[in-house]
Amino acid sequence: MIMQAKDKKYYTAEEYLELELDSAERHEYLDGEIATMTGGTPNHNQIALNLSGTLNLTLRRQPYRVFVADQRLWIPRKKIYTYPDVMVIQGELQFQEGRRDTITNPLIIAEVLSGSTRNYDKDAKFSAYRTIPGFQEYLLIDQYTLHIEQYFKTDQKRWTFSEYDEADEIVSFNSIPFQMPLADIYDKVVFEEIGNG
Repeated sequence: MIMQAKDKKYYTAEEYLELELDSAERHEYLDGEIATMTGGTPNHNQIALNLSGTLNLTLRRQPYRVFVADQRLWIPRKKIYTYPDVMVIQGELQFQEGRRDTITNPLIIAEVLSGSTRNYDKDAKFSAYRTIPGFQEYLLIDQYTLHIEQYFKTDQKRWTFSEYDEADEIVSFNSIPFQMPLADIYDKVVFEEIGNG
């Protein structure tokens, strides 16, 4: 999703949650600041749907839940509320204290990169996600070209990096029994050709 900063007023978490209840748009909360999350592109939505749909089907009747785009996540150590593109939860949902609409325990998060959020998703957001105790795997999917970056937690504060950029490569998850060809993640995605002039 694309984020646009609202005015520079600072909000408490409670004020943000109250505003979010009545809002037609989704917003991210970043330790007092609120950013509007605008709609994604067709490529962004197609990639998120391809991945989440296949995950949901593959993991049916197993102890995992798959969420896409509209499920709010609370990251207490960084004071961030956000809506990851795709999340996988293992076992029971853990909710923010006093709430039933905000979860705290993703095992896997996937973000579809956009021009405006690419650096944030790769740096500050990944840093925030790493403060979640049970978080094990992060997928960054480029919507403009065939390219995926994967991070998997191997030990306390240690992550292994892999990348994929060929249609016939298989993305293998490490924390769940799941594999998916790059070609299937990018099914029906149309890349724009860049002209010479």
